[in-house]
Formats: sequence, C-alpha cells, structure tokens
Amino acid sequence: QVQLVESGGGSVQAGGSLRLSCAASGSIYGRYCMGWFRQSPGKEREGVAAIDSDGTTNYADSVKGRFTISKDNAKNTLYLQMNSLKPEDTSMYYCAAGGWGMTAIQALGVRDIFGYWGQGTQVTVSS
Repeated sequence: QVQLVESGGGSVQAGGSLRLSCAASGSIYGRYCMGWFRQSPGKEREGVAAIDSDGTTNYADSVKGRFTISKDNAKNTLYLQMNSLKPEDTSMYYCAAGGWGMTAIQALGVRDIFGYWGQGTQVTVSS
C-alpha cells in the first residue's frame, strides 16, 4: 500500500523560505510523475510543480523562479524548496504521485491523473 506523508510546513514571514518533504512508502511501479499541489479555503486545488521519471520539472507561473521541486530516489522522498515566499503562497500543500507515462509538462496541475495523495501540510506566510 502506497503512503505519501508531507512535512516541513509552518509559518514564515514574507521573503522567507521553507522546504517541504514528501516521504513515500510502498512501491509505485512504472514511469510516473510526482507533483505538489496547494489548496486554500474556497479555492480549487492547483498544481504548483511537477517532476517526471526523467527528472524534468515544470512549474506554475506563479512560483516559477522561487520554488524548486526535486526528488531523492534513494530516499523515496520528494521535496519542494520554497524561497521568496509571499502571503499569497499561504495554503495547504499536498504531494501526489501518478500520471503514468506522462511528462512533467503534461502532468502539471492535472489532478485526476494522480492516484496517490498525501494528507497535506500547512504553509502560512505573513506580511
């Protein structure tokens, strides 16, 4: 059984940094993507960043140049380094795995193709 567990959320001031981690347990077979999504109350869940099995990455325009997605295959862990945080980045952040056979370009933000989800970690950025 696959489990994804996020950590690293918290409260920071605008301009600060946080690094989110997503530890995966269980086996996910095939070539798949991993991604970070975020959702604020009353809003739809939106894709933030994606990385595919070749290591290609893709980002939402709102975070490009500030966030970096990476993965450590040996540790089965996905990361999201978030720099220059803004109050509008405040949200619950979720990691996800899926998009079998797809590229990061194709998979970014497409919720329905991700079959595994974590429980989320809260990020709060104050001005």
